Parts: sequence; structure tokens; C-alpha cells
Amino acid sequence: MPTNLSLTTRDVARELARRYSTMTHDELDILESILVPMKFSKGEKILDEGQVCRHIFWIVKGLVRQFYYKNNKELTEYMATENTICMSIESLFKETPSMQIIQALEPTIIFAIPMHELEMAAMKSVNIQMLYRKILEESLIISQQHADMLRFESAQDRYQKLVKTAPQLVLRAPLVYIASYLQMTPETLSRVRTATLLNG
Repeated sequence: MPTNLSLTTRDVARELARRYSTMTHDELDILESILVPMKFSKGEKILDEGQVCRHIFWIVKGLVRQFYYKNNKELTEYMATENTICMSIESLFKETPSMQIIQALEPTIIFAIPMHELEMAAMKSVNIQMLYRKILEESLIISQQHADMLRFESAQDRYQKLVKTAPQLVLRAPLVYIASYLQMTPETLSRVRTATLLNG
């Protein structure tokens, strides 16, 4: 999908339908009507700690990271580029203040899907219900895959998997955030990258 500024809510609704669920013209109308375009500058927070997450964010252009603080250290939990979903899932469902922060690492354009409106639409449409379910499934699978990667794979394997599955992240995200996401020190990441280049 093109990532220029001329994208309309209709374009985004079509892309979401293409990716997650077939929709009729009327269902596309409903989905389009609830989408909220948002623009963020580099460094700007999309969701701050203590805010309640009320949207599922679809990234049209840019790069975001999701992180939290532990012992006064920033720990990166998730990063995403174009055509990817992002949300603070616990805050979204429990309607409680988020412990996570979502921040734009580049100038970023997002189309937000308000949770309440999506749930109302899903009650009236099987296809929108399917889209809702598929988005949540994808989010849970990504979270599980990341947890399993950290539990079971070596530093070298973690980095190589990220290169393979998310090459744009590796090219665009600051190394300190990549290291945090892969749960290694920047020094270890530097060694792993060098070894990967030498063996490549």
C-alpha cells in the first residue's frame, strides 16, 4: 500500500479489509466512518504512561516503539513500521491506565480505530467482527513469538530473526532500542551484528 500523505480513510479501510476480512461496500463505509487520522512528530508520544488506551493504531507511515520503565530504565517491548497494528492491549481491554508508552521514532501517520466504535460495528457485521478478531489474534501471536524468542533463542539467532522478519526495523530504528527489544546490551548487539556481517 502506498504510504504518501494523499491516502484517504477509504484507502485505509480497503487495506484493513484486504488484510483482515472481506467486506461489502456498506461495511467499508462503516469502517471508514470510524477511522481517525493522526499525525505525530519524531519523538512525540502517541500514548503516554498513565493514559488509557482507547484505540487500535494502524501505522500508515513511520516507525513507532512501545516501551516501559523498570528500575528507571527504558525497556523496549515492541517496534513497528508501516502497515502494522500497535496498541497497549491490557489498557485497551481493561480500560485502565497504561504502563506502556507508545512513541513515534520518525514523523508518523496513524489511522486510529476507536475501540468502542469498533465493538459497536462488530455487533452489527460479521465481517467487521472477523476483522476485530484477526487484529487481536495477530497482536497476541506477535507478543507470544517475541516472548518465545527471548526465552529460547541465542542473541545471534534473535538478531538474525529480526533481520529476516523486520528488515526495515533493523535499518531504521536506533541500535539502543533494537538492543533493548532483543534484551541484550548495545555492546552484545554490536558483536552480534559484526559476526553476522562476517558470516554473511
